[in-house]
Amino acid sequence: MPPDAASIGRFRFLCFFGFADGLLASHSFARRRGTRHSAYRHMGSSMTNTRRYHQLAAAAFMVVALAACGNKQAQGPGGAGMPPTEVGVVTVQPHSVGLTSELPGRLEATRVAQVRARVAGIVLKRTYAEGSDVKAGQQLFQIDPAQYRASLDSAKAQLARSEATQTQAQLKAERYKPLVATNAISKQDYDDATAAAKQATADVAAARAAVETAKLNVGYASVTSPISGRAGLAQVTEGALVGQGEATLLTTVQQIDPIYLTFTQSSTEVMRLQQALKDGKLAKAGGDAAKVTLVTEDGRAYAQTGKLYFSDLTVDPATGTITLRAIVPNADRTLLPGMYVRARLEQAVDEQAITVPQQAVTRSPDGASVMVVDEKGMAAVRQVQADRSTGTEWIVSSGLKAGDKVIVDGLQKVRPGAPVKAVPWQPMSAGQGKGSQGQGGQGSGAAPVPAASAPAASTPAASAPAAKQ
Repeated sequence: MPPDAASIGRFRFLCFFGFADGLLASHSFARRRGTRHSAYRHMGSSMTNTRRYHQLAAAAFMVVALAACGNKQAQGPGGAGMPPTEVGVVTVQPHSVGLTSELPGRLEATRVAQVRARVAGIVLKRTYAEGSDVKAGQQLFQIDPAQYRASLDSAKAQLARSEATQTQAQLKAERYKPLVATNAISKQDYDDATAAAKQATADVAAARAAVETAKLNVGYASVTSPISGRAGLAQVTEGALVGQGEATLLTTVQQIDPIYLTFTQSSTEVMRLQQALKDGKLAKAGGDAAKVTLVTEDGRAYAQTGKLYFSDLTVDPATGTITLRAIVPNADRTLLPGMYVRARLEQAVDEQAITVPQQAVTRSPDGASVMVVDEKGMAAVRQVQADRSTGTEWIVSSGLKAGDKVIVDGLQKVRPGAPVKAVPWQPMSAGQGKGSQGQGGQGSGAAPVPAASAPAASTPAASAPAAKQ
């Protein structure tokens, strides 16, 4: 590799140091020789002139050697100048990018049913496996129904008695009706018979209601699941007395397919997004429901995507946030209520977004910057604004324009103002080794980078990007 400017400078310094040291040594030797041999000064001016001539010749030789050192180091093989450094670049072009927000959230069951004892009694058996999926109406527990069956039989007997009394009363009232017309009986007797018939009819209705109540109690002794879902831990065991003065909790059934993902977003960010959509800087993403990607605790994106279907109507005054809820398919039941996850919410689309690979952006206390290749083929620093990311790329909202050549590979080898040779960047494809390269060059440079360099992607997409410069 050709030497850099620092190496050339160090070599020239060493040459100059050797030259100065030679002059000093020559001068010192001359003085010592003059001191020790002062007796010979009378030998005439011929020897003095000869010595001065030798000193001037030595000085001239060192100057020529110094110049040769500098020229030799400034040249490459064959005497040519150092060639421009080769760098990999991407030529940025505006393209459509979905703006996403990654927000923390929790998973919740779509339906939760607490299964409680509705009648008192001894639990005879549990008829389900804890943690298994159950159907609506499936039996979970059996409470001793003996006393409720006896109550049902008693209610049925009372109904039969009431029906017999009703029949007798109705017949008596019918017999009295023609007799009262001929004054064979008093009006009072007829009225009493009619009232007794109506009372008997009411008693029959009450007896029938008692029978239905007894049937319900017998049914309640068989505890069933009110919804389809996953049954949890049993809170009682066989032999336990339940429902004695309270509705004892037996177990809980939760529906987790689909499952809710509840999260919050700043009301300020929501307002910025709405204003950007209104101004036409951003386009609405998809249809009526925004797409939501669930990111698990280990950083993996869940295979099934959900959709946003609920946004609270009020802002929490304590936190200044709005509660949002998405619904996510969970057919394999891998997502469980209470899990901490992150919601990647696609809220809008920037039709004219400019993106660059993450490794092209350098951050410092002065802000974000990239190095570009200008019209003269020189490397130049460009300050940019890159507050959001998409995948493995930064979204640049200002500082770049279409056609700019951004240096991605070789940043460590160039300095601002140095000539460079721009070649299309060849990103490494996923699963390839160092000797294999994918396709690159034009476009935004959407190439995979190591996960360690990926940003937290926590910057909300609600911040509308500034106009491209």
